[in-house]
Amino acid sequence: MKLLGIGSRINHTEYGKGVVTNVTSQHYWVTFIENGLETIHIDSDFEVIEAADGDVDAVSFFDVESSLVNILKKWSDVSEIVSIADKYKGGKLILEPADASLKPYELPIDTFFRKITMVRDRLRVMEQRINASDLDEQGKIDLQQYITRIYGSLTSFNVLFKSKNHNFVGQKGS
Repeated sequence: MKLLGIGSRINHTEYGKGVVTNVTSQHYWVTFIENGLETIHIDSDFEVIEAADGDVDAVSFFDVESSLVNILKKWSDVSEIVSIADKYKGGKLILEPADASLKPYELPIDTFFRKITMVRDRLRVMEQRINASDLDEQGKIDLQQYITRIYGSLTSFNVLFKSKNHNFVGQKGS
């Protein structure tokens, strides 16, 4: 049996879709879209979506990470599944102008919620890029603190999240 190379895309029966990020003689290390990093036996039950060839040792971690990010962006429309609180499912957001002669603006709350989670996900990507940047440590700290304050400004929307571990968290008071 020919081994899959790093960057191969698979669909595992238990873990779903993922990308091979490391290969040993017995196992594949696979980062799954919905289940994170898992080590699976080479003989596991999975479908090969796209095989990548090449010498495993010739690929750097940076190359693997870049490939994985590109593949996930290309094949996944969400980085994480985030559920809206049950009480808001199917609801609508109504913006009522002070001037009664103007028509209120209505938006399905699910659409608004998706946009809020997109903002949160983009802030997380920005944090990762800041951490990986060539900025000096003080510059990174300053930008991280600014992003934390942005999260704090968005905490009013936490009521929409079904799970508290998805909430925006700002700076804690000292």
